This record gives sequence, C-alpha cells and structure tokens, in this order.
Amino acid sequence: MFSFQKYLNQIVKSETLAFYRLAFGLMMLFSIIRFVSYGWVEKFYIDPIFHFTYYGFDWVKPFGNFTYILFFIAALSALFVAIGYKYRLSIILFFLSFTYIELMDKTTYLNHYYFISVVSFILIFLPANASYSVDAFKNKNIRFEFIPKWTIDILKLMLCIVYFYAGLAKLNSDWLLEAMPLKIWLPNQSNIPLIGNFLHQEWVQYAFSWTGAIYDLTIPFLLLNKRFRNFGFLLVVVFHILTKILFPIGVFPYVMIISTLIFFQANFHKRVLDWIYKRLRFNSEIYANGNTLQFNFKQPLTRIKIGILSFFMLFQLAFPFRYLFYPDELFWTEEGFRFSWRVMLMEKAGYTQFYVTDADKNQRIVVNNKLFLTPFQEKQMSFQPDFIIEYAHFLHDYYQKQGLKNPVVTVDSYVALNGRLSQRYIDPKVDLAKEKDTFKHKTWILPFNDEIKGL
Repeated sequence: MFSFQKYLNQIVKSETLAFYRLAFGLMMLFSIIRFVSYGWVEKFYIDPIFHFTYYGFDWVKPFGNFTYILFFIAALSALFVAIGYKYRLSIILFFLSFTYIELMDKTTYLNHYYFISVVSFILIFLPANASYSVDAFKNKNIRFEFIPKWTIDILKLMLCIVYFYAGLAKLNSDWLLEAMPLKIWLPNQSNIPLIGNFLHQEWVQYAFSWTGAIYDLTIPFLLLNKRFRNFGFLLVVVFHILTKILFPIGVFPYVMIISTLIFFQANFHKRVLDWIYKRLRFNSEIYANGNTLQFNFKQPLTRIKIGILSFFMLFQLAFPFRYLFYPDELFWTEEGFRFSWRVMLMEKAGYTQFYVTDADKNQRIVVNNKLFLTPFQEKQMSFQPDFIIEYAHFLHDYYQKQGLKNPVVTVDSYVALNGRLSQRYIDPKVDLAKEKDTFKHKTWILPFNDEIKGL
C-alpha cells in the first residue's frame, strides 16, 4: 500500500495530458463532422424503421430529425474539450452524447467507437485542463505545471490493452495457420498501385497475418521503452496507414496514430503546444508556474475517484475474457466477441429466411426482410445471433398487430465463416419468439462443424 501511494504521488509535466486533451477533442470533432457530412445520420439512424439495440439498452432510441441535435451537442462538447473550456462539463457531455449515439443501433458497432467511449469516460476524472486550456487561462487556481504521473499512465495502459489484446486475439489457427480472413480480403485490393499484384500471393497473405499479430503484441513494449519509442511510433504510422489503404475502417488509423503520441516525453508535447499558442498569439509562459497538483488521499472524493478508475481498469482487463464462460466456438456464436478488442478477425456471410406462422390457421408467411431492414442491417443480422433473436421478436410483435394470433417465428439460417462452406446456423424448429436474449448461452445456435484453436 505504501508503494502504491508512493506511485500515486509521483509527478510529471502537465503538457502531455493537455496535448492529449487537445488532440482527442479535435479528432472527435473531425470524426463527427465527417459522419454528418457523409449523410450517415440519416442513413443509419433516421431512415431505418427498426433499430438493433444492445441488451439492456432497448430504451436508447434515435429522435427522428432531432437526432442531429445530439450530434451537434457531441461536436460542440468535443470542441470545448479540445480548447479546455468548461472542461469537466464538456467531457461529461461528450461521453454521454457519444455513447448514446453508439448505443442507438449496434449495427454500426466498431471497436474504435467503444475505445472513444472508454477514453472519454477516463478523461472525466483527469485534470486535463490544468494547462494550455481556456479554464486554466481564466482561473489561475486550477493552473498547474505538474500533475500526478498516473493521470497519464492510465491512458497509456488503456492503449496497451487495446493493442495487446488485439494481438492475443490473433493467436488462433485461422489467423496464423490459414491466413484467414486475409486470404479473402487482400485479393480484393489488387487494384492498389505498387503492391496490388502481390496481394494475390499466399506468402504475402501469411506475412500480413503473422506481422499483424507480432505488431499488436510487441508495439506496447516498444512505445513504453524510451530507447525503441521512435522505432515503435514509425511502425505505428506505417501499420495504420497501410491498413487505411487496404481496408475501409474510417478514422480509426488516425485516432490510434495520434493517441500513441502520448508515449513521448513532455518536452515534445510542450513544443507542439507552444507552437500553436505562438500562432494564436497567446502567452504560454503563464503555465510554467511551478505549481503542482497533488491529490489528497484522505479526502473521500479523491478515494472515490481512484476507486472508480481502479475498478474500471480492472474491468477492462477482465471483460474481454468473458468468452471463456461460453461453451461453443467464439467466432461462430459471437458470445463475448464485442468489446474485447477483436479487430478484423473473421469474414462471415449469412442467409436468413424468416417465416411467421399463424398457429391457429396454420398459415405461413415468408418474410421479406427488405420491408423492415436496410441492406446493411440485413447483412449484419444474417450472421449475428443477438440480431436474429431481436429481429424475430420484432416480427412477432409486428404480425400480431396485423391480426395474427400467437404467431410463431422460425428461420432458415446458413452462415459461412472464414472461407468454409456455409452450414445451418439456427435450429429451424425453434420458435424464436419464445426465446429471450440474455447473457446466457444461446442453445438454439447449432454447433460449429469445425474447430478454431487458440485464444
């Protein structure tokens, strides 16, 4: 306990956290503006008549055209976070608005959306406005040149978890021994100049698979080591630029490149911030006041903050391993797959034909999914069990309102995983309307006729 408190009392320059606050806020502002400008608010949240929700969050719904207001709040709060204006309120508003957007429809789930929510939650408890912020400029009482070291280390730890867990997830037989799913994906990018012709070659596909696993597993240690940090950051830039060229993964590569700059020394961050302040004709010398922010661990509020963050980080370390409590193949059932930093590990394609039967009249309706789902929603639904069960309940309620009594919902479902032949996915005899979506194992998913060895 003494050693832990000694660590908590270590201090570093505040410029690093100020730089990350500015970079994070601007990245989020750019991402939201990009999302809106592409017309995705309307496409993903306003136009669809049905939305797939997360378990326990079915109350989170879009607001029709007023959904744009939610994006405006997220964008404005991101801007205020960047400049450090009303920081605590701004980061709380950003966390709530962005996470609400993420929860409105799980069809749009991406690992980096989850990463943004996680980081913004952590930032709520950090003194990221201690320097180079509007708050610190206006109020000298919150202006500090030095802050606790752990307030920066916790963000480094979160980045290390993302990378290392992504590497652990790649230690499976499909990825390492079969080069799947890169054998499927890379040939589709053969039109890329210079490297396109090589992407058809099997040795290149295996090289990409093994290099990706080694990169994810080693990059945290390279960035943490001062001697290898520059080389590690060069690998980060090359890796993420290459993945941006090869795959349509949005702004995630830029988010990770900018985020890893937090591993550099404070003098680098200070030079960047001073350069910005000089261009804006602001005096940055006021932040070099020698003041140190120290947390009083005897205060209940401080202990609560430390307790919340400690529990949160332990949760982040443990939660990705929840899949071990489920009996069947993870990639097949996807039970415990999300929120575990499993990035681009599988290629699944599905076919789902729903039937609604009037139990009294013994009449069967063949459901046309296009009447209720967008093409993107239908694609995602076709191979994800929690989507299938939620959609089945929607169909039950819909046709019950149309006059059917006790409608029975069944499905013919086939899924192909990582280049294998498709096989039946859902038990066609089960009335899905009577099944519930819970955290328990879904027994109506048929067994996987193969084995994927590894983590």
